[in-house]
Amino acid sequence: MIYQKRKKALILLADGTIFHGKSIGKEGTAFGEVCFNTGTTGYQEIFTDPSYYGQLMVTTNAHIGNYGTQSEEIESDSIKIAGLICKNFSFEYSRPAGDKSLEEFLNDNNLLAISDVDTRALVSHIRDHGAMNAVISTEVDDIDGLKKQLAQVPSMEGLELASQVSTKEPYYFGDENATYKIAALDIGIKKNILRNLAKRDAYIKVFPYNSKFEDLEAFQPDGYFLSNGPGDPEPLVEAQAVAKEIISRDLPLFGICLGHQVIALANGISTYKMHNGHRGINHPVKNLVTTKGEITSQNHGFAINREETEKHPDIEITHVHLNDHTVAGIKMKNKNCFSVQYHPEASPGPNDSTYLFDTFIENIKNN
Repeated sequence: MIYQKRKKALILLADGTIFHGKSIGKEGTAFGEVCFNTGTTGYQEIFTDPSYYGQLMVTTNAHIGNYGTQSEEIESDSIKIAGLICKNFSFEYSRPAGDKSLEEFLNDNNLLAISDVDTRALVSHIRDHGAMNAVISTEVDDIDGLKKQLAQVPSMEGLELASQVSTKEPYYFGDENATYKIAALDIGIKKNILRNLAKRDAYIKVFPYNSKFEDLEAFQPDGYFLSNGPGDPEPLVEAQAVAKEIISRDLPLFGICLGHQVIALANGISTYKMHNGHRGINHPVKNLVTTKGEITSQNHGFAINREETEKHPDIEITHVHLNDHTVAGIKMKNKNCFSVQYHPEASPGPNDSTYLFDTFIENIKNN
């Protein structure tokens, strides 16, 4: 493949800006919100993270694919991004533990990807003008047709996507003889979250996004978990209702990312779509309780309103993002409930934030 002539491709942004590249394998057209991730490694985990559903991923690292793929390094059962945009694509890989090349992995998942793109210029444009809808395509001679199709793609703001990635049926994870039982609401859950809970002597039952509190309660869990996931948290009224019920009963509750936003909405705190969002593996967060800093993995395009959070009588801000001072973590003052906006299970080298799973287990023990 590396020696074959590759087809021309392009990226057309909603504001009319065009960037050019070349197709990697599959030909065609893909739509989504264009966003970028600054991680230098972990592309396989990024591509399979349900939180990225419906997004065209721009990787800022100059080389993608050089260490291939490995069957264990996935966060869901398939690739979840809508398409890939990169600078230099490695068709060959040099990693003894690798199962296959990234090209094979993308083809197996029928994903459209383009390379040889000036990603520095593209990311600079997104940083200045914000995340927006875009199309990547090998149909480079049909700009007008692509523009018409792109105009029909709905905005991420107000878009409910949890139903597209959530499990259809409940399932179990971990050792059924474990000490603790946890009911997890799947609004886009990552496998490594389940691994981290199971590693702490927990048996987890994972429920579909639209499950009611009574469904989760029937498992007789010791604690409840609200997962990460894609899209706007505001339309997730069923998940908010579940959170409200758990909170009203003062049961142990932990939320990550989208789950964090759902907990905020359940407390009457609004959310908003960010200009660019946070997507990378080196985001600095300050723990206001311990005053320690954490290097964190983040992936979100929405955040909770800081002013409303500060004024809320029952909420304490526990973590802040040091780059833009957005709320990165909260806990309820008189309830057994806390949440963070980042991903403690991702551990991008440092394990700075894995203590949050220990905190959840301690909350269950002390309940």
